[in-house]
Amino acid sequence: MKETEVVIVGGGPVGMGLAIELGQRGISTIVIEQYPTPQPVPKGQNLTQRTMEHFHFWGAEKELRAARTIPPEYGIGGITAYGTLLSGHHYDWLQRELVRPFYFTDNERLPQYATEEVLRARVADIPAVEVLYGWSGEAITQDHEGVTVKAVRREGGEPIEIRAAYAVGCDGSRSVVRDKAGITETKSEHDKKMVLLVFRSPELHDLLSVFPGKQFYNVLHPDLEGYWQFLGRVDLGNSFFFHAPVPHDTTKDNFDFAGYLHKATGAEFEVEFQHIGFWDLRVAIADSYSNGRVFIAGDAAHSHPPYGGYGINTGFEDARNLGWKLAAALRGWAGPKLLDSYSVERRPVFASTARDFIEKAIESDRDFLARFDPETDREAFEAEWKKRGTGATGEVNAFAPNYAGSPIILGPPGQESGAKGGHAFEARPGHHLAPQPLSDGRNVFEALGTGFTLLAFGAEPAATARFRDAAETAGLPLAIVEDDRDGTRARYGATFVLVRPDQFVAWAGNETPDDVDALMRTIAGG
Repeated sequence: MKETEVVIVGGGPVGMGLAIELGQRGISTIVIEQYPTPQPVPKGQNLTQRTMEHFHFWGAEKELRAARTIPPEYGIGGITAYGTLLSGHHYDWLQRELVRPFYFTDNERLPQYATEEVLRARVADIPAVEVLYGWSGEAITQDHEGVTVKAVRREGGEPIEIRAAYAVGCDGSRSVVRDKAGITETKSEHDKKMVLLVFRSPELHDLLSVFPGKQFYNVLHPDLEGYWQFLGRVDLGNSFFFHAPVPHDTTKDNFDFAGYLHKATGAEFEVEFQHIGFWDLRVAIADSYSNGRVFIAGDAAHSHPPYGGYGINTGFEDARNLGWKLAAALRGWAGPKLLDSYSVERRPVFASTARDFIEKAIESDRDFLARFDPETDREAFEAEWKKRGTGATGEVNAFAPNYAGSPIILGPPGQESGAKGGHAFEARPGHHLAPQPLSDGRNVFEALGTGFTLLAFGAEPAATARFRDAAETAGLPLAIVEDDRDGTRARYGATFVLVRPDQFVAWAGNETPDDVDALMRTIAGG
C-alpha cells in the first residue's frame, strides 16, 4: 500500500492545479491520472485574469503564455452575431480586458490540452507530488483516520491501494469519487443534444479576416431559441472548433455537418473534420462538495455548457480554495469549520454562475429572438441590438465571485456569497483583493505571503504587533506588509487589510479589533 497525505483522482487541469497548490506547501500528494498524455480536444480555452493569478502563484505563468497557440499580437476577443456570423449584425462580447485594472495579471487563451502540458511540467518539478499516469481510481473507502483509494492500471495488471488523510475527486462530470463517496447532485436538463466539431479550414480563416483580433464567435439564430452556435479558433489559420444544437437522433453519419457550419457562418468553405463528438446540454451541481474526508472539485462538483468560459476558471478557483485549507488541516492550524467552508463558499458561487449568467443568458437570448426581427422591424431590432452590445460590457463587470456570506469572513452582516457583484478597488471582506503599487515599487501581489498577509497602511507599530502576536498564538502563518497610505493605496479604504492565502480579503478596517485573537480564530475556521 502506498501512503501519502492527499490523493487526487483525476489529473486534468483542476487536479494538477490542486496538486501544485498542495505540493508547493510541502503536502505529500499522489495524483491518479488515466491518460499518459493530454487529450487533444480543444475546450476550456478562455482563462480569466483571476486564473492567470493562480498560474503566477503556481510558478507557471510565463510558461503558460509561451504555450499559447495563437500569437499574442492577434488578440483574444470575441463577438456575438445575429443570424449568421457574416450577417453584418455583431458586437464585441466577453470583453474581459475591461476589468483588467482589478487583477494582477492579463487574461489568456489557449486550448486546454496546452494548459495541461504546462501544468504537468510544473508538477514534475515539485518533489512532494507523485503522478501515476495510466491509472484510474476505481473504489474509495474512508474511516475516521483517513481514506483508501483503489487504483487500477488501464492496461491491466494488479490494482494498488493508496492510503491518505484526504482524497479529492477531480475526475470529471461522471466522477467515480463523487459516486463512491455518496455525494448526490442536482441537474437542470435543457433537453438539447450538442455537437462538438473540430476541423481544419484555411478558407474559414480568410473569411474571418473581417473580424481582426477575434478568436471566438457566438451566433444567435432565431430557430435555436436562445441556444448558441459557438465557433472558436484553435490556432491561427487552420484549426477551429464548433458547438451547436443538433436533433436528438443525430449521429456522425446521418447529418450534414459541413452544411451546418456553412449556414451558421453565412458562406461556404472547405472543411476537414478531425473530431465529431456529442454532449447533452445540462447544468449539474453536487449537493455538497464533500463527505467526510472526501472532497470533489471542478466538473466532479459542477458542470455546465461552455457558455462564457466559466467552467475551467471555476475549477481552478476550487483548487485554490481547497488547497490551502487542506494544507492548514494537515499542518495543524485549521479550526473545525475550515474544511467545511470549502463547500459553503464554492457551491453558492457556482449556483450563482449558472443561474445569474449562463441560464440567464439563454433566457435573455430566447426572449430577444422572439421579440425582435430585422426583417419585420429593422429599426426596433437595431436599437435593441445596440443595447445588447452595451449590456455585454456590464456582464463582464458583474461577474465577481465572492464569499461575502462565508462564516470565516468578517464583514457586514447579511451578506451572501455568489458570482454576481461588481469590481472595486475597495478592500471588501469576502471579495478578491485588487492590486495596488507599494511605495518600494513592488505590486501588493508581489509581497503577499503563502499564508495570510496583513497589509498595514500607516498603522502604529504597536497595533500591527497585536496582529502578529495573535497569529503566533493561533499558530496561523502571517506575513505583514507595512507601508504608508499614500497614493492609490488609499483606494483600499482601510488601514488594515487581512488577506487570505487565496488573495481574498478576510477582514478590513481602520481600527484594531478589540479581540484580535477571536479574529484570527474565525478566519482559520475556529
